Amino acid sequence: MLVSRQSDAGTNSERPSKGGPRARTGRLMLETAIRLMQSGATPSVSEVAEAAGVSRATAYRYFPSQAALVGAVVDEALGPILTWSSTSKDPAHRVADLLATGLPRIETFEATFKAALKLSLDQWARGRAGTLGEEPEFKRGHRTDLLMDALAPLQGKLQPQKLERLAQALSLVFGVEVLTVLKDIWGLGGQETQSVAQWAANALVRAALEEDAAPTLEAVKPA
Repeated sequence: MLVSRQSDAGTNSERPSKGGPRARTGRLMLETAIRLMQSGATPSVSEVAEAAGVSRATAYRYFPSQAALVGAVVDEALGPILTWSSTSKDPAHRVADLLATGLPRIETFEATFKAALKLSLDQWARGRAGTLGEEPEFKRGHRTDLLMDALAPLQGKLQPQKLERLAQALSLVFGVEVLTVLKDIWGLGGQETQSVAQWAANALVRAALEEDAAPTLEAVKPA
């Protein structure tokens, strides 16, 4: 999905204009960060500045923290997923279309998303250890908004808590984590991974609808 659906990790960062030297510098840094993350690294702002041949002072004007930098790279990698939309009124079709749009793109930038996940896990560990300090937190959240968009036809039909639970369940099969489980643990290929994810998503939507349609015990209780 993307009108930006993720909290800006660096509100003080300078967004480069569409043209001119500043735009070229910002683009150079972003492309350098993408290249490093696609190689499996989770670079700091200083490391990207060095690789791009940009001064640290300049780099930090664009990306004041590693969280801001990685967030920008993630948004770039998500690409068309962020602008996903559907005209279908069928929630199962909408979810299937979202996965069909998103999972191939996520696989293409698998290393980038895993590097971002690594930063999130590392910050969690340092937070638990009390060593994170005042480092800005890398926040993830596009998935939540996208799935709620996909389930929009069910708003007003499912109880809010049931709708949220369905979105939460679907989040388990939409994201880089599903690649980690099905590819790294089960050894599946990309197409097989997408097939399993689609099957699971369809089963979850169907289960939620069937549960909502089932009569309650009070309704079937004999007089």
